[in-house]
Parts: sequence; structure tokens; C-alpha cells
Amino acid sequence: MRTCLVATALLVGSVGAAVAQTAPPAGKPEDTEVYTPVPPVVMPGKTSSDAPSDALVLFDGKTLDQWTATDNPGALAPWTVKDGVLTVNKGTGNIQTKRSFGNYQLHLEWRVPANITGTGQARGNSGLFLASLGKGDDGYELQILDSYNNKTYTNGMAGSVYKQIVPLANPTRKPGEWQTYDVIWTAPTFAPGGTVATPARVTVLFNGVLVENNVTLLGPTRYIGKAAYGAPHGPAPIKLQAHGDKSEPLSFRNIWIRELSAVGQ
Repeated sequence: MRTCLVATALLVGSVGAAVAQTAPPAGKPEDTEVYTPVPPVVMPGKTSSDAPSDALVLFDGKTLDQWTATDNPGALAPWTVKDGVLTVNKGTGNIQTKRSFGNYQLHLEWRVPANITGTGQARGNSGLFLASLGKGDDGYELQILDSYNNKTYTNGMAGSVYKQIVPLANPTRKPGEWQTYDVIWTAPTFAPGGTVATPARVTVLFNGVLVENNVTLLGPTRYIGKAAYGAPHGPAPIKLQAHGDKSEPLSFRNIWIRELSAVGQ
């Protein structure tokens, strides 16, 4: 009898707890509805690769009006535009946008030529610098490389944050086919004294596959040594690299950007 009474008490207690958990919350549905701010209307492109209505087109297949030489700001970007495609002119140096950007969404398409030669880092090498911090290769680099059956160190393959973060996957298409990068860049911020308030973060979809998932950067890219933040900086240009390897040059097309508000704004 005692066992039955205990079991009954436990059952009643469980039912009571369940009823308490499913009791409707106080208030009205309208209490948690918001109507401001109203998101702006953005007309999407015909495909996910086409620029939406609020994007700035950085390369339209015709001119390099949005670009300049990295080592000679103000000078015409010295790369080649032909048949709607921008091709690296090796030996002339990197190019970067005339404008500077903070947080943004970027779309870029790149292609390693079908006749590519070389191995490892000397095969179809370039780089997308998400924020250029000066001449040469200063800045935060998202690696561009022929990583289709081409062995190299994994934090230097296509889709890597160069020498920092290995990509989650390798969705590289074979040489001669177009590759896509879709990037969400959150720029670093700095406290008044120059220390890092919030480090840079990036999300990257490579050919539609997530390869960097809101990863935190340790600082600007370093070829030798560990990355670390240095002098504070604000918005910066976006840079494309003319790598010094001897393989055939890469090409780019359909580059556009959407500027994003700072987090929390």
C-alpha cells in the first residue's frame, strides 16, 4: 500500500509540473511584435551571382574605374581587361579598390587557366585581401590557388585565411572553370588606446560551400611568423594579388560589394 501511495504522489507531482510548464505565458502576442526599423527593399539579381540593387559593382567586365595600382595609388590599375574578363598582369604589382570599406558582403569570381603549370604554391596563386593595409601584400588575405589535385600546406590552400585558418572543405573546380567566393567581412575595431576591441571575422562560401564559418582572425596575414594585430586602422581598400610565381596568370570577373552596417547598428 505504501508503495502505491508513493507512486501515486510521484505521478500527481509529474502531472502538476507538466501543467505548470505548459501554462500560457502572461501578456499578449502583440507585446513581442516590433515594426521598426523597417528593412530597406533590395531587388535581388536574376541569380545569386548577379549584383542586387544596392550593390556597388567593382568590376563590370568593361573598365577598371574602381581600381588603382596598390604601390602607386591614383595610377591606373595595370591589369588587362578583355572579353569581359580581368586578367592579372604579372610583374606590374597588385591592384586595389579606390574606395575603402568597413564591413561588407563581397562576390568575386576567379579562374585558373586550363593550361596551368607548376605545383604547390607556384600553381595558380593569387589572393583576395579583405582589407589592404598598405603596399605589397600587407593586409588580411583570403587565399586564391589552384587546389584541384594540387598538394600544399592546408592553411595555404584555396579558401584558407592564409597561414591562419584551414578551410572546412575543398570544393575547388578543375582549372579552366570559374570559381566563386561569397564573403561576409566584419572589420576589426580598436579601442582609443589602439588595442583591439573586436577582432576581424569572416565567413566564406566557396562555390556555394561554406569553408569559413564566422572565424576570428588573429591579425593581418604574415608569410613568416604568427599573425598579430599591429597599428589600429579603419576602413581599407580591397586588394587583388599579382603573385610572383611563374605559373600562368589568373582571371577575375563579376566583382560586386554591399556595404554593411556595424554590428548592433
